[in-house]
Amino acid sequence: MRAAIIGIGAIAGMHARALRDIPGVELVAACCRTEEKGRAFAAEFGCRWHGDAARMLRREKPDFVTVATPSGAHLEAVTAAARRGVHVICEKPLEITLKRIDRMLAVVEKAGITFGAIFPQRFNPVVATVHEAAAAGRFGNLAVAASYVPWWRDDAYYGPGRWQGTKALDGGGALMNQSIHGVDALQWIVGASMPGLARGENPVESVQAITAVRAHDAERLEVEDTCVAILRFKNGALGQLLAATSLFPGQLRRFLFGGRDGTAEILEEQLVAWRFRTEAADDAATRDRLLGALIRIAPLPDNKLNDNQKLELLQKTMKLCEKDADRGKVIERANAIRTVETFRFVLPYLDEPSLAEPACKSVVELAHHQKLRDAHKDDFTKALDKVIATTKNPELVERANRYKEGKTWARK
Repeated sequence: MRAAIIGIGAIAGMHARALRDIPGVELVAACCRTEEKGRAFAAEFGCRWHGDAARMLRREKPDFVTVATPSGAHLEAVTAAARRGVHVICEKPLEITLKRIDRMLAVVEKAGITFGAIFPQRFNPVVATVHEAAAAGRFGNLAVAASYVPWWRDDAYYGPGRWQGTKALDGGGALMNQSIHGVDALQWIVGASMPGLARGENPVESVQAITAVRAHDAERLEVEDTCVAILRFKNGALGQLLAATSLFPGQLRRFLFGGRDGTAEILEEQLVAWRFRTEAADDAATRDRLLGALIRIAPLPDNKLNDNQKLELLQKTMKLCEKDADRGKVIERANAIRTVETFRFVLPYLDEPSLAEPACKSVVELAHHQKLRDAHKDDFTKALDKVIATTKNPELVERANRYKEGKTWARK
């Protein structure tokens, strides 16, 4: 299939990489108004650049397009594709007003094309697992469904020349842009707990919300950077929404779903609570599988999380662990976060016999980084003495001695 991208902004590169990974799909073209940016994108992804969507659609004849323009320009892009019979996958949100969305849907229906919006959380295995539990009635009478997006965006994000934060192209702020995936997940999961809900019916009965601009220039920002909302669902459950780009330095995104018979909590992309009054046969396996994934993923490089957030996620993971083997994995993985806070997190486990070996390994791995070691020389010296007295691993002893002497160590 021949694919093209309308709009070469921040998300277009992700679209191009995703298309490249799909067997049988070829990215043939992309369009934007800025020639320099367009030609650089075309060179990077091996496609052709066009200055406008109409010409690209006419010349390239793609089977489908992805729309990655600013939110308030989606209607025009979708319309151009639909009128040529080209299928469309559109970035979130579909558009910035209901009136423009209705016009878009009318064009799509008339053209008879396949049309979809990008809401990847529905394909997230963790979110899907919670959706399945809701559909199976495992929460009982659902009491609370909540989404928290306590993020930060600096002033440059809403700066001159940017469409973000404008009513004309962003439409809304922290709620419509950053928190829309949370809004979608709440509706999807709570809706699954209502077997009588018609397909496409909104599960929300009422909404009350307060918005404000609290951390940015109100003269520049035309929309909110902070929103708190309370929802009542048609099954009686209550909902909470926090949408913010005003909380420096930004915290982890969180979902919470629970009721009389169980609770599930998602932190970033990981399930951190999965407890039910009546255990299913596969609940323990689900916890083990998702905990294993959390242990592997929490400390990895990720542009969305800073080192403090990664450590916070790892500390929460530690509290979930019920077996020393899992706790040991957390301690061992911690050394991927090269900060003094990680060192202090690991240090107490040197005194726990069942966890001392992984703690020794992590202390030595952290000491391998000379700048960190030299900045906290006395603390590391004491810890390395403890490692030498504790570990049964001769290589760790050798490395600890070398680091104490200010020497380096080459991996064998």
